[in-house]
Amino acid sequence: MPPVARPDPSPRRLERRTPRDSRVETAQLVLPGLTNVHGTIFGGILMQWIDIAAGIAAGRHAGGPVVTASMDRLHFLDPVLLGEVVILQAQVNFAATTSMEIGVRVMCENPTTLDRRQTTRAYLTFVAVDEHGQPRPVPALHPQTAVERRRYADAQRRRAVRLRERRAMKKG
Repeated sequence: MPPVARPDPSPRRLERRTPRDSRVETAQLVLPGLTNVHGTIFGGILMQWIDIAAGIAAGRHAGGPVVTASMDRLHFLDPVLLGEVVILQAQVNFAATTSMEIGVRVMCENPTTLDRRQTTRAYLTFVAVDEHGQPRPVPALHPQTAVERRRYADAQRRRAVRLRERRAMKKG
């Protein structure tokens, strides 16, 4: 009798992960030490919060340690003001073999009126790493809704651009 073919036991085959599985929402208060002379948050502080939220989402999807590979398409759409509550929403949009694109939306909430507005949007790439810091496979992403499928397709296009840009940077 011929040997029976066994399925690939890699995490990409064994696990089904959806964007919802990686979703993160966190909140921060904009305090005086985090603002500039204009009473708006320092961009670097907001970038740090974005990186942390995206890292949590990436780690959830990967099921372990991840590192930031790039932050791109960072758009500051509206100022973030002293005293506002910053709400960061992050989730995996796309997963390749070892890397993932995470989309982050930043909303600000007026603590008195509870009105919210979007202030920032960013896309980050994370790579899953093993105990030696080497890239390791991540589970495949299975978008469930029309919005998730659109984000997945958009992320594939952005990834192609990032890979072209990376190759060009390496050429020098």
